[in-house]
Amino acid sequence: MKLKCLSLVIAAAVTTNAYAADAEQKTWDITSEVGAIITSGNTETTTLKGGIKVLHNLERWNNEYKLDGIYKEDEVEDDEGNSEKQRTNEKYSFSAQGNYKLNEAHSHLFIYGSHVSDYFGAYRDESVISAGYGLRLLNKSDMWLSAEVGPGYKFFNYSDSSTAEDDNGNLLAGTSESEIIALGKLNFDWTISDNARFTQLLAVEYGDTNTKTSSETALLAKINGSLQMKVAFNVTNNSVVADDEENTDTETSLTLVYSF
Repeated sequence: MKLKCLSLVIAAAVTTNAYAADAEQKTWDITSEVGAIITSGNTETTTLKGGIKVLHNLERWNNEYKLDGIYKEDEVEDDEGNSEKQRTNEKYSFSAQGNYKLNEAHSHLFIYGSHVSDYFGAYRDESVISAGYGLRLLNKSDMWLSAEVGPGYKFFNYSDSSTAEDDNGNLLAGTSESEIIALGKLNFDWTISDNARFTQLLAVEYGDTNTKTSSETALLAKINGSLQMKVAFNVTNNSVVADDEENTDTETSLTLVYSF
């Protein structure tokens, strides 16, 4: 049922802009994508991936909203040989960021919030709120590089089945923790040609309990005027996880993005 709902949400989303280098910046810029994904690490599955990204460009503000989802069910056999459907991967994330433009060229103040619900990851839930300063370090006609840094606060839950332990050897399953973090981001965008674009996003959440590093490397190519293909490689690393879990999860995905 959740798989059907996710598919309907993705199918209903629209894309009004193929690349950021349009001659005129649009007030609303909405993109959506859907495709297959292969994962390794804590989970090894083939599943459905969908995402929606909304940009709202105003005179003094640039706002960004992102929603992503992964869901997979496999048919497996139990010890008695009976077939049953079993959820093998499920993860949803939402983030929102507001950028207030400063008088200094290509600089801004930002406020950022995110929530991740991951049924098979190192942590069951993670929520982050942060604020800080952003600056475009490189600004050319065909490429740009921006950086953001600021303090933040993180709240996260351990799953009920987690085998993670605290310093005294007590199980952390079902418990919650919070801490002050430092958040840093680098975002690179290169328009290779009229039909191809390369992007690289790197984000680090540094805290005393755990440091989370996320990276997405992607190549987008236009198939025709309204359809694009996106190949992406995602890496998520947690510095501290339970002994029976992997520090690093990877995702290799091939998605289609429809534009109109």
